[in-house]
Amino acid sequence: MSESLQGFSYLISAICCIMALRGLSGPETARGGLLYGIVGMALAIVTTIVAHVVSYQFIVLGVVIGGCIGAVIAKKIEMTGLPQLVAAFHSLVGLAAVMIAAAAFSNPAPYGIVTDGKIDIHSLIEMSIGVAIGAITFTGSIIAFGKLQGFITGKPVTFKGQHAVNALLGLVLLGLIICLCSTQSALIFWSIIVLAAILGVLIIIPIGGADMPVIVSMLNSYSGWAAAGIGFTLHNPLLIIVGALVGASGAILSYIMCKGMNRSFISVILGGFGGESAGPAGSAAVGDKQAKIGSAEDAAFILKNASSVIIVPGYGMAVAQAQHALREMADLLKKEGIKVRYAIHPVAGRMPGHMNVLLAEANVPYEDVLELEEINRDFSQTDVAFVIGANDVVNPAAKKDKSSPIYGMPVFDVESAGTVMFVKRSLASGYAGIENELFYYPNTMMLLGDAKKMCEGIIKALEH
Repeated sequence: MSESLQGFSYLISAICCIMALRGLSGPETARGGLLYGIVGMALAIVTTIVAHVVSYQFIVLGVVIGGCIGAVIAKKIEMTGLPQLVAAFHSLVGLAAVMIAAAAFSNPAPYGIVTDGKIDIHSLIEMSIGVAIGAITFTGSIIAFGKLQGFITGKPVTFKGQHAVNALLGLVLLGLIICLCSTQSALIFWSIIVLAAILGVLIIIPIGGADMPVIVSMLNSYSGWAAAGIGFTLHNPLLIIVGALVGASGAILSYIMCKGMNRSFISVILGGFGGESAGPAGSAAVGDKQAKIGSAEDAAFILKNASSVIIVPGYGMAVAQAQHALREMADLLKKEGIKVRYAIHPVAGRMPGHMNVLLAEANVPYEDVLELEEINRDFSQTDVAFVIGANDVVNPAAKKDKSSPIYGMPVFDVESAGTVMFVKRSLASGYAGIENELFYYPNTMMLLGDAKKMCEGIIKALEH
């Protein structure tokens, strides 16, 4: 393949990737964006194989094995497992960056980065930065996967002087990169990898469960910058462009997530909060506070006599796989002439856009799904706020309790609705580990139990 044709193919691929990001920015265009991404990456893979590969047997074998594994995972993965899957994919990108950098450092001649028997300084800088970010991404993503999957506690894991240790390791890592550029020592190169891997673990373990959406987005950004760094080593303009796109978009998304939680990125890294929390499984009372417990039949009666309903979904809906039953319930209400809409918080779920994906899977009309800024003022004119599996994003403590970790976080004003229905397994606190006083408001009815079964019970009651 000629250089001009290769460059043209990479240009088309880069444009497809840009169009993919543009399409993925909204639910209506996400499917088209995904197709652009598939076409762009397929073109990039074919161009690279044709232009650069000398022996095809191992490449083809790797593509077949990797493709089969990916297809099986995609087929079997449940929607609740998407955050873990994304974290796992990020770890693979980081590992790939480390392995490519190691190969280039061990045998630099084929990569065209050698002058007078030594690796070029600019190539060493690019390589060392890429391998450091890759190693941090690899181990950090594994820790994030463990927290999301439950293998590792979702609570912040901290120790005295942790931030000072992280800062010291960061300075040592920078010093090693400088030393590598002057000595080109293999020992220093591998020391960079080991130290960066340790730093990746230490950066993520203090992050609590409530900050997981930000961390997933942040690791996405890291994986992009790692790919871009290795793109310079490989002299691959497409890898540089795509890596920079992913890195920049992930950083912007992290900022949006932090804004949605009213927390700075630094405060997330230095003071993550949330995790597993215990609570009463089904009791209506906690101390001197009494919650009003209702049934599916009670909920159906109130819903059927409402004129407007706003549904607020959360991770509990994902766990119960209740999105299809929820849409069926909403369709029945619409047939009765009731206005039904969905309110999506930017940090609902365990990763950005988690609730949008679930509702799209259930074929919920895009025009019925609204963001916080678009719908929050409507709760005061709404008869019923139907909260299903959400908790922290509707917690009044964010507006009232200055001592609360979520104080200042924008939340839905569901308490201003005529009736608040709260579908939840128990009266336990949410993933942030913070008690929700909304459970005990006079206009709140708790519908305790599995979200899917509760929706199915409401559907049955509505039909009869």
